[in-house]
Amino acid sequence: MNQAATSKRKKMGLLLFLTVLQCAISSVNTYSVSNPNVVLLIADDLGIGDLGCYGNRTLRTPHIDRLAKEGVTLTQHIAASPLCTPSRAAFLTGRYPIRSGMAAFSRVGVFLFSASSGGLPSEEITFSKLLKQRGYATALIGKWHLGMNCESNNDFCHHPLSHGFDYFYGLTVTNLRDCKPGQGSVFLKGVQMYLVILIQILGVTAVSLAVVHYVSFFKVPFEALGFCLLITCISLAVLIFFFYHFRHLNCFLMRDHQIIQQPLSYENLTQRLTTEAVRFIERNHNAPFLLVLSYLHVHTALYASKMFRGKSRHGLYGDAVEEMDWSVGQILDVLENYNLSNRSLVYFSSDQGAHIEEISSSGEVHGGCNGIYKGGKSTNWEGGIRVPGLLRWPGVIHAGTYIDDPTSNMDIFPTIVKLAGAQLPYDRIIDGHDLMPLLQGKVIRSKHEFLFHYCNAYLNAVRWHPRNSESVWKVFFFTPNFTPEDSSGCYDSHVCFCYGGFITQHDPPLLFDLSRDPEEKVPLTPETENRFYEILSVIQLAVDNHTRSLQAVSDQLSWNNLVWKPWLQLCCSSFFQFCYCDYDSENSVPEVHSG
Repeated sequence: MNQAATSKRKKMGLLLFLTVLQCAISSVNTYSVSNPNVVLLIADDLGIGDLGCYGNRTLRTPHIDRLAKEGVTLTQHIAASPLCTPSRAAFLTGRYPIRSGMAAFSRVGVFLFSASSGGLPSEEITFSKLLKQRGYATALIGKWHLGMNCESNNDFCHHPLSHGFDYFYGLTVTNLRDCKPGQGSVFLKGVQMYLVILIQILGVTAVSLAVVHYVSFFKVPFEALGFCLLITCISLAVLIFFFYHFRHLNCFLMRDHQIIQQPLSYENLTQRLTTEAVRFIERNHNAPFLLVLSYLHVHTALYASKMFRGKSRHGLYGDAVEEMDWSVGQILDVLENYNLSNRSLVYFSSDQGAHIEEISSSGEVHGGCNGIYKGGKSTNWEGGIRVPGLLRWPGVIHAGTYIDDPTSNMDIFPTIVKLAGAQLPYDRIIDGHDLMPLLQGKVIRSKHEFLFHYCNAYLNAVRWHPRNSESVWKVFFFTPNFTPEDSSGCYDSHVCFCYGGFITQHDPPLLFDLSRDPEEKVPLTPETENRFYEILSVIQLAVDNHTRSLQAVSDQLSWNNLVWKPWLQLCCSSFFQFCYCDYDSENSVPEVHSG
């Protein structure tokens, strides 16, 4: 009897032990997919065809390729916009930029000046705000491009620190050719035609008034002529002064709210950004953190440090790509050194496709490769919006996996918000979807049945992936007019525009099946696709539903919000010193090995 009781107690003890062990294992598994560190690596204007993991065989990107080998490769990862500012707004908020007023009705679709008043509205909820509320340390290193001030030069209403980041080191606007001496000017390229026309009008007006005065049709007071000439000269002088000193006024490096280098120096810039990112991880390795490392590479002006310059097979552009790959390797190494790899979700992407019209004054190609895809930055052809999408999380995401279903950079918002244990906002539409079920193989289809592609604030195209079909239908309501006509870009204007004489409207819309024609070479017709009108009808119904979901918001990219406003200008010294300062030159950089 005692033996039986003893045996029973042993069995009960073993059962209890197994139960506790199972609970402990479940607890560990639960922890492994919650509250991870989040590292988001965002390139600027990188083409999907620039990486080895997407088929490039001449650029060396072993560290980025490592993310693909050890994680998931998204082959149809779509940027919410083909331009920097709206794409980044969508990335941070999980919403189409039209919903936040970050899509322009004017020709200019991005912020160009540090002293503009537009920016990501304070009422928008970013993933950094939500993760900060959950106790995450949060940092943005690199490019912001979503505004800075509203009414004064120190309200910082649009600054990264006002949108959930604890720490900021980088540029509030963007890298431009005008920021680097000898690299030309984006502005002169865009305004030279209008300046010539303006000068011609002023010249013809002045000559006409003088002729009228001397032939005595009517008398024009010399004071009036002199006043007009003076106003013209002053206006031209102000324009010349502004553009001549653009680098000093707009190209500066900040740490939090303080300018630490004005104008920006490109010397070892990627190393400095990388050092800041590494130090942030080291400071916060014992608690969950969010790091957004937003590279300046490979937006022009191109640059590369001494150890990478001249080492690639694709000139300065290739050097910049390979230097960025080195930086990615540094981030992966520090995660490994602190045993954080298995507790960190790493994401790599680009804000839009390669800027194929970028050619230097010497004729060197400064734009990247979009692979087989048509068009590039500023267009909604696949080359402008299909971007790299790599995610790695050892032990949680299966290594070496490829996902061909449509996904969006807006999906990062709900994915990391849910992983951090935060609640998605219930008072607004979130257009992104949680990627984890797809990444872990729990589902095989993306939740994106429709994706809407905007050219600035104008609905340009729609993608439809029916639930019961492998087809991915894409319609264009209008397309940009390429110049020259037989090219694949808008080389005359440097970027493509979204309205008027810059586009061709299509009625009926152009229709492609990307599953059969990913290069968008041959539009389908009622003769080649018997469901032609049925497909257009379904897509139009989706457009109507989407349009009804939009609400009127303030236009953050109106001309009033875009223009340079002197009272918003930041200057770290004085205008008499051309706003010069350099408090960052002693910042140490890591040892660089290019091999």
